[in-house]
Formats: sequence, C-alpha cells, structure tokens
Amino acid sequence: MPSHDMPTDPTRPAETKAAAPGTATLGVPPARLDEQQLLRELETIHRTRHDTLLHGSTDALTTHNARMAELEGEYLRRHPRRWVASGRTRSGARARTG
Repeated sequence: MPSHDMPTDPTRPAETKAAAPGTATLGVPPARLDEQQLLRELETIHRTRHDTLLHGSTDALTTHNARMAELEGEYLRRHPRRWVASGRTRSGARARTG
C-alpha cells in the first residue's frame, strides 16, 4: 500500500470523489449510511463548519454546504416526526423575548 493511502475502516462504506465543485460531494451517499454512520457524519460536519466558513476556500465551502444539506436532508427524511423543543420554534423564541 502506498504511504499516502490510509487503511480503510471496514465499518464504513467506500467513499466516492466529487466530479466538480457544486455538482457532487465527497463521501458515501447519505441514504447508504446506517443510523450510527449518519449521526457520526452529522456530528463531524457540524463540528468542522465554523473552521470551514472562516478558513476554507470557496470550493471547500461549496462542498461543505452541499454535503451538510445532503446529510441533514437524509436525517429529516428518516425522522420526519422527530421531537422539536418548544424553544426552538418561532413561537417559542417570541415567548422568550417577550
């Protein structure tokens, strides 16, 4: 194995590379991720968001935006009736501010 190749994680599906900025994203299609993998991907992308916004190239930010939208869209597709905290709604926010 060449030195630049990283060993693969057998618990993760193989990744695909983007064809062009804004047209495809890096990573496994979210629908192919199991629940644990999807949550791990979401945690990672949210954790790296601020740094990508402040210091990433335009292409990196475009790719990050697209991947985040894919992952969040898949989460919402799987959990359409997820619990929503009342304080995270418009009416809840208005109630906090008076």
